[in-house]
Amino acid sequence: MKFLVTGAAGFIGFHTANRLCLAGHEVVGLDNLNDYYSVELKLARLERLNQHPGFSFVKLDLADRTGMEALFRDQRFERVIHLAAQAGVRYSLENPHAYADANLTGFVNVLEGCRHNGVQHLVYASSSSVYGMNSKVPFSTEDAVDNPVSLYAATKRANELMAHTYAHLYRIPTTGLRFFTVYGPWGRPDMAPFKFTKAILEGQPIDIYNNGDMSRDFTYIDDVVEGIVRIQDCPPPYPDEPEQARQGPPARLFNIGLGSPVRLLDFVGCIEAATGLQSIKQLKPMQPGDVLQTWADVSALAERTGFQPRTPLKEGVGHFVAWYRDFYGA
Repeated sequence: MKFLVTGAAGFIGFHTANRLCLAGHEVVGLDNLNDYYSVELKLARLERLNQHPGFSFVKLDLADRTGMEALFRDQRFERVIHLAAQAGVRYSLENPHAYADANLTGFVNVLEGCRHNGVQHLVYASSSSVYGMNSKVPFSTEDAVDNPVSLYAATKRANELMAHTYAHLYRIPTTGLRFFTVYGPWGRPDMAPFKFTKAILEGQPIDIYNNGDMSRDFTYIDDVVEGIVRIQDCPPPYPDEPEQARQGPPARLFNIGLGSPVRLLDFVGCIEAATGLQSIKQLKPMQPGDVLQTWADVSALAERTGFQPRTPLKEGVGHFVAWYRDFYGA
């Protein structure tokens, strides 16, 4: 099949595009290669992807309406996996317009491209951040998510509502995936696993927020990609019969997480074990936009696809640290 994978130079986008190419699909990767984090890392990922004969790259900004219209019109994608976004919670406090441009305007352009060009299924990245400070755990897609605590989370929730609307109005099958703290080789430098590993290997202190009283449902990248690949092959049907129509439009949401939250200090301990080094911890207060815990209920994903993330934390961290040392010569 012919896929568009947005954010192909990003962490999850790179792994997803690579997996699709290995399966023999034709993949067009889109990215604007912005400098939110290391462009060199993004280019290194693209260098790997360009080794696949079925991969081609387009440098384009999601907010470029004319460019996006031309891309969809010329390429006629069968399926779209939309993973590009302006990421980061704390960055949104200083750069709110970047989130409006990429996550709102950009998403409208993706939806319009799907609408006018017969895309069979749109799979897009949401985030566990939409659950905000919900106290009921584990987090279920049936839970109310009306109280985001960061602009990033608000844009992701807006994406879910926009996708639902397009599914209702234009019969576009859409599936949103709420990712839970994804980590692994080729990971993002702005995320805790990367920052902790870098600092520990360099003998630098690491910042532990809320005095370590936080937990995350750390999810290994291979499990996330497996979930994406399986769910893209399961587009929700449009209910044509009146009785079915009461079930709503072809818009679905799934959590992708390990389903086993880990305290932040325990995660640091896994990195220490993998590196053979002790960390220097600096305990700091809670940061604006952060949440206390994330914990995924993945029963719906398992029921729909027969798959549930399963990579143990110790194994996943070991793979990441090995990649980091190899890639950076650390």
